[in-house]
Amino acid sequence: MFQPLTPPMGFSTRFSLKQEYDAFVEREVEDYKERLPRSAILKIADEAVLRLHEQEQVALNEILLCDEVDRIITARLRIPSFGTWSRKRRKELATLRRPEAWGLAADAPLVRNCPTVTGAHVLVSHPQHQTAALFLAANGCTVSALEQEEDHVARVMEMATQHGLATRVQPWVGSLDGWAPDEPLSAVICSQAAFTGLSEEQRSRVLAVLQSATRDGGVHLVETLVAGQQLLDLAELERCYAGWSISVESEGGGLGSTFVAKKVA
Repeated sequence: MFQPLTPPMGFSTRFSLKQEYDAFVEREVEDYKERLPRSAILKIADEAVLRLHEQEQVALNEILLCDEVDRIITARLRIPSFGTWSRKRRKELATLRRPEAWGLAADAPLVRNCPTVTGAHVLVSHPQHQTAALFLAANGCTVSALEQEEDHVARVMEMATQHGLATRVQPWVGSLDGWAPDEPLSAVICSQAAFTGLSEEQRSRVLAVLQSATRDGGVHLVETLVAGQQLLDLAELERCYAGWSISVESEGGGLGSTFVAKKVA
């Protein structure tokens, strides 16, 4: 079975730079609080109470106090304004959108076939292909990262956080067998490892669920050949994807091949 990890702070299936900025500010403030001793936090709270009284806040409550504490900390940290932050962030994203930033070739099957449309929902289930999730997230996709080992998912989320992409990646721990998306998919990227332990009947059922959840025009990429070893039977995949437009594309450099299936409208 599967289970979601705690969604990253600020996670949303529909995001914007403003939401990312708000999540960034919240994360910086919370990290600062965790580094402070309790006595320092209480001093900030006292300062917040004085400020609120000066503003003639007649209905002082816990929410107002917490908000004022956060404002004080934000000022102390000299967190940049949204305008300043967003200009820098746009430059960073322009770099991260390039496949070369993730060690991907410009003509790799992932780059050629996967959507780079803001809000497109993509499933990535591939322990060794963390860059797929991050490349797609950088290009505006909402990514569900599904892995059988929690530490694999943790590594994806650690990298996503480092690059400011955590709000675009939702982590899941478990097997493809039993997982189902809660909204239509634009793409599915799977390695052979994602099907480990599943019988042919189970694989067929899993693919049928994912196919049904995929939008018309959506694409599935399934790793089939790695380092010269055939890992999944092409004939089986072709049977499962009857009615789809299918091809087998090389990763280049003899690194492997990928089964590509596009859902015909």
